[in-house]
Amino acid sequence: MAGKAVEKRTGTEVDPRDEPSAEWGWHGSFPKAARAGAWATAAIMFLMLIGNHQNRTEDVVLIVTGVGIIVFLLFDLRRRRTAWRR
Repeated sequence: MAGKAVEKRTGTEVDPRDEPSAEWGWHGSFPKAARAGAWATAAIMFLMLIGNHQNRTEDVVLIVTGVGIIVFLLFDLRRRRTAWRR
């Protein structure tokens, strides 16, 4: 009897104790939107270089942040591209 109950499980069911949002609906993520938002954020960091800055401290912070986001996105792109090989 117990063996049949295990066989009927689909494996995609989510326990509400593990995921509280499972009670009221979908609880996924938006990977494409998150990546697009990250690229937009990096572009905005570089666009913020245009302005009336008194010194270069702001420029350094903006450049380091923008480059850091781009490096992370390129790492993520490579990881997704080679994920099937692992």
